[in-house]
Amino acid sequence: MNNLHLDIEKLIPHRGRMKLIDNVLDINADTAVTSSLVSDQWPLFNGSSVDPIILIELVAQTAGVHISWKKGYDKGGGGTGWIVGIKSADFFLYRIPLFAPLITAVTNLYSAENYNVLEGKVTSGEDILGRILIQVFRSAAG
Repeated sequence: MNNLHLDIEKLIPHRGRMKLIDNVLDINADTAVTSSLVSDQWPLFNGSSVDPIILIELVAQTAGVHISWKKGYDKGGGGTGWIVGIKSADFFLYRIPLFAPLITAVTNLYSAENYNVLEGKVTSGEDILGRILIQVFRSAAG
């Protein structure tokens, strides 16, 4: 997959240490795929690795990219007022090493007006690090 060169900051509000996504690799009506490189600037970094709970945020940010792209926010405007709920989260390792390359894929399972349910999977190479199911509610303005 190739970097699509989308301006991620037009799609999600995260900046600085909280912006975990580096590139959008693929995006269509049903899915989005992003890439990230674990950094010592990330939240939950402990000196050599990060806690896998960060995978929830990676899935949420990739979901944000997907939903915003579908709404056309990459052309300007942006969205605000999002609430994300975790329906389930399974982690398959205890720590994620510094500089690990991560691929996050989300698929929209259900949507109605300002509500979406998305399934996410985070991998590093051939290893599945986590599977997360989230629900997203956006305000009418978002």
